[in-house]
Amino acid sequence: MNDASMDEATLLVARARAAARHAHAPYSRFAVGAAVLLADGTIVTGANVENASYGLSLCAETVAIATVAAQGRLAEVVAVGVIGGAMDAAGHATGSDPVRPCGRCRQVINEAAQMGGRDVAVHCAGAQGEAVASYRLSQLLPDAFGPADLGIA
Repeated sequence: MNDASMDEATLLVARARAAARHAHAPYSRFAVGAAVLLADGTIVTGANVENASYGLSLCAETVAIATVAAQGRLAEVVAVGVIGGAMDAAGHATGSDPVRPCGRCRQVINEAAQMGGRDVAVHCAGAQGEAVASYRLSQLLPDAFGPADLGIA
């Protein structure tokens, strides 16, 4: 199956799973991958990057959205796919329960959503399996504070 024949959720989950292979998660042993779909069909991915100083760790969604912002394309975010799971002894993510963005990541996604004036789709899955839970960001982060509250978006 190629990218053109996959639906949005399936495509983003597949790309997020591929990104999770690059997770640097030696402390939590929990790999997360994210894939961000832009309005023109471009997909930008990210993986979580942990740090020995735990507070400096980066979530996969934040890595992907920051990459989009660095390209000057923050307002073009249409959808996000996120997967995660505990790493096995070989370093591969496992598990089939859908993983949802943490609160910080929901806020980061909200920045892009408000800048683009859209209620971004968020597709969540486990590292393995068929289960996908799809939401609109407004369901995951109701009454969000963002650029609009500051008169920017």
